[in-house]
Amino acid sequence: MSERVPFPGQIVAAPELAERFGDLHPPLDRQAAVPEANRCLYCFDAPCTNACPTHIDVPRFIKKIASGNLSGSARTILDANILGASCSRACPVEVLCEGACVMHRYNKQPIQIARLQRFAMDALYESGAPLPFEPGAETGLSVGLIGAGPASLACAAELRRRGIRADLYDARPLPGGLNTYGVAEYKLPLVESLREIEMLAQLGVDFHFETRIDAAGLAELERKHDAVFLGIGLGAIHQLGVAGEGLSGVTNALDLIAGYKSGSLTAVPNRVVVVGAGNTAIDAAIAAVRLGATDVHILYRRGPEQMSAFTFEFEHAKNEGVKFLWHVQPMGIRGSRAVEGIELTKLESTEDGSIVPRDGSEFVLEADLIVLSIGQATHSGFLSDSSSKSEKIQVERGRIVIDRATGQTSNPKYFAGGDCTNGGREVVDAVADGKRAGVGIAAWLEAQHVTV
Repeated sequence: MSERVPFPGQIVAAPELAERFGDLHPPLDRQAAVPEANRCLYCFDAPCTNACPTHIDVPRFIKKIASGNLSGSARTILDANILGASCSRACPVEVLCEGACVMHRYNKQPIQIARLQRFAMDALYESGAPLPFEPGAETGLSVGLIGAGPASLACAAELRRRGIRADLYDARPLPGGLNTYGVAEYKLPLVESLREIEMLAQLGVDFHFETRIDAAGLAELERKHDAVFLGIGLGAIHQLGVAGEGLSGVTNALDLIAGYKSGSLTAVPNRVVVVGAGNTAIDAAIAAVRLGATDVHILYRRGPEQMSAFTFEFEHAKNEGVKFLWHVQPMGIRGSRAVEGIELTKLESTEDGSIVPRDGSEFVLEADLIVLSIGQATHSGFLSDSSSKSEKIQVERGRIVIDRATGQTSNPKYFAGGDCTNGGREVVDAVADGKRAGVGIAAWLEAQHVTV
């Protein structure tokens, strides 16, 4: 039996991609990292730690950088967040740890926590040292995890550290979920996501790729495993529901991002329109600019004050040359065989606060590519297809209902975490969910198998 090719070795490097999608925040070198670490006040009951969903002991890992103990710093990070490397790149730290930094009280720049965290993690990788944890003594118990995204990966790490076998099943050929396929390359390069997961594999996690789980497959997993974790994320991006949506040249933000990250998409046409104003829409618009588009618009039916994208993402997009059209609604897509433009109408507010089309305000915005980014559907339908009522899991508005402290669902054998439970938040939130669920599963299994 041939050995498995390491995950980073399963992709083909694209130098032109690296050139176009350079680091949003370049790494610190030692000469910059140590002085920055020494700026930290090492607060007691640090607000930065409290602001981190995984509660990394930020002052502790930074102090270890200042003292030259980089391996100890990395261990502190990983002990709280097994995906600490990707989170150092992808986290919206401006509204989390760095946003809570006490330096703001003194009108000083916050400590560059994310870049220091990346510095410690990069040092671990470059040293060639193994993951600073080992799997626990084997218990003979196993858990099937559906999805190989951040929630499942974090859950699997907690299980393996407790000697519980973790089998991850994913429909795609590579692990990582949105870390691998959906986070902008200038934030988290594909190879970095896979390098991190390759290290995680040292704990003995078993991966099963290109395996789509339906209702029958779910029943089989329940039979094979002592517990099941659902890290299934969300489904497809919503459609507009207008004429012309089936034309060539209509895509969605996640497919665009996955396409260029995998190397299957290397260029886009000149005129690109992105519908939606969330963080993913911003990522898609910036990607279009870097892939060669000369005219990129983001359309949103409300104003900038209502958009879900973070302010710093909005400013970044404007700096990249993305243009915004507010208070407009798509009414149709024009074109004979391919996209030629998008029909829009302007919107206005009424006295009751609703927004309605303004009479006579229709116009056409020329476009060659239209990218939809208006939210994702849920992906929990298969959970209610079981013939046994006892296997049904409580779902509300498409979200799996869980005990937030343990990740347990209404069916005690099933646990869940990540976007399928919260409707879509940050990578670090998924990691926190998976970590809690891993601990919760281990405790539940121990209680089920205790000798009376």
